[in-house]
Amino acid sequence: MKYDKDYREAQEHPETFWKAQAANIHWFRRPETILSKDDQGIDRWFADGELNTAFLALDYHVLNGRGEQAALIYDSPVTGVTRTYSYYELTEEVARFAGALKSKGVSKGDRVVIYMPMIPEAAIAMLACARLGAVHSVVFGGFAPHELAVRIDDAAPKVLVTASCGIEVDRIIPYKPIVNDALAMAESPPEACIVFQRDQCPCELTPGTDFDWKSLTSAAEPADCVAVKATDPLYVLYTSGTTGKPKGVVRDNGGHAVAMRYSMASVYDIHPGDVFWAASDVGWGGGHSYIVYAPLITGCTTVFYEGKPVRTPDAGAFWRVCSEHRVKALFAAPTAFRAVRKEDPECRMAAAYDLSSLKTIFMAGERLDPPTYDWVVEHLERPVVDHWWQTETGWAIAGNHVGYGIAPTKPGSVTRATPGFVVEILDDDGAPVEPGEQGNIALRLPMPPGSLPTIWGNHSRFVDGYLSKFAGYYVSGDGGFIDTEGYLFVQGRTDDIINVAGHRLSTGEMEEVVASHPAVAECAVIGRRCELKGEEPLGLVLLKDGVSVDENSLESELIQEVRARIGAVASFKHAVVVQRLPKTRSGKILRKVLRSIANGEEYQTPSTIDDPACLVEIEATLLKKGLRN
Repeated sequence: MKYDKDYREAQEHPETFWKAQAANIHWFRRPETILSKDDQGIDRWFADGELNTAFLALDYHVLNGRGEQAALIYDSPVTGVTRTYSYYELTEEVARFAGALKSKGVSKGDRVVIYMPMIPEAAIAMLACARLGAVHSVVFGGFAPHELAVRIDDAAPKVLVTASCGIEVDRIIPYKPIVNDALAMAESPPEACIVFQRDQCPCELTPGTDFDWKSLTSAAEPADCVAVKATDPLYVLYTSGTTGKPKGVVRDNGGHAVAMRYSMASVYDIHPGDVFWAASDVGWGGGHSYIVYAPLITGCTTVFYEGKPVRTPDAGAFWRVCSEHRVKALFAAPTAFRAVRKEDPECRMAAAYDLSSLKTIFMAGERLDPPTYDWVVEHLERPVVDHWWQTETGWAIAGNHVGYGIAPTKPGSVTRATPGFVVEILDDDGAPVEPGEQGNIALRLPMPPGSLPTIWGNHSRFVDGYLSKFAGYYVSGDGGFIDTEGYLFVQGRTDDIINVAGHRLSTGEMEEVVASHPAVAECAVIGRRCELKGEEPLGLVLLKDGVSVDENSLESELIQEVRARIGAVASFKHAVVVQRLPKTRSGKILRKVLRSIANGEEYQTPSTIDDPACLVEIEATLLKKGLRN
């Protein structure tokens, strides 16, 4: 099989393999040095190569006859606007805004913070920075002023780019007051703020420091692409949910471009001219890689969606977008499909749309529970690919690589490691474990192109956090196992392993069992302190819409099911029905906060949470039931 051949070559002869992949993108100066170490002793790819990422994503396609092809489709159910940009049009827009940034003093190596909703101007700003060789740092639109301020101070940008507002379903969120408060808090505020005025909520501009996007851009001269080194940074992306000083993941230009181009073909089976939709946000890693850069570098049409899987206007939103824009592959987090399943359990709304163009559904960003996997497969009758990656890696560490031909699947498994990633399971002493045994998921160095080479402004934090625990390995922070056939099972963050009377148990495995109950839409299982056994699991359960059950009976059924499928050793004795689960805006359940609540510990309400009020509700529910320590 070609997958086996490529995986073996990438492992045994990485320079040969990645030199061949690098030939698939256009270089201003083709690299001769494929793999080397920098002054910090970190592996770097294509160090003597020169290129420009915006040129790869835009100008290259115009020069090679794709100027009239759709590059970006903006679909906004919250405003009722749909607009298509050709490669030629998008190139012109980006060149012009790059000129606007240049007029404000932005040049190669400068940082630009982008605080935008999901509108095309967010992508235009990112690509304009890349065109100039500047380093962009996108901050999720909606972060509180303090969180924006600390990211501004860490990146020290020359310019901040924002919009007058964002739209959350049917609620308008003014951005400028947030930005103003953040700038007042920041110790290193930018010299200028460029504001895109939206009709839904125009804002006042501060003379001398605030500049109108349209006025500034219309007066600017289009800027040319600036050549940068492959190892120069393209962007800094701060990981969500951080506390204290944020952790800025650095992405370089050369390795990133090669990885994006390779991954579109190998992981997603997406090629020039195909329509690809990553239903994420540019504030997250998935948005950077698979809304903006990978599709455009490949010559695809990317869908830029300002909406939700439900309530914009209903649970048929995803299927409408796929039908109208002839989407070949849909990529979203499992939580999006759970939201659809909760409101449309029989998936009846999908029948109203022509989904003949949709070939594959991809999921990542959190653990894909088997009930969600089974539901999507049953109702959509399409291959569902669970793949695993991190903000730090920038692309899939493991998956069912559609470009190589779909392999047999196993529920709960992300299938096999991607060529370039050597995945091993190590015990807490760094020794390899036997097949089927749980441990720390570690990636043998060197990491493939596209992976982070450092943390912005804090290299020691990169070494201490990722490289120091096991010599010669990057530590993922996730736990799991590899079975006898080489299939990887990611069981969740290593701090989601609980110790019950000396037995190390995965809360993710228990969540699989609980979520399989026909009344359960979603759940979280967390570890709660227990004097007798050290820890015991506690299940928090969200019911499907329209389902009415006796909560005591449901709890008994879930206890019996966990006992039957995992064993009495799990000591699963409590399942509590809640109205909502706390999530980040990207859809990840905030299990760490839930553990703190259950254990009576102080906690900070994360800036990333989408519904802070639910924490108070859950705390009250656990107190009422005597389940809060």
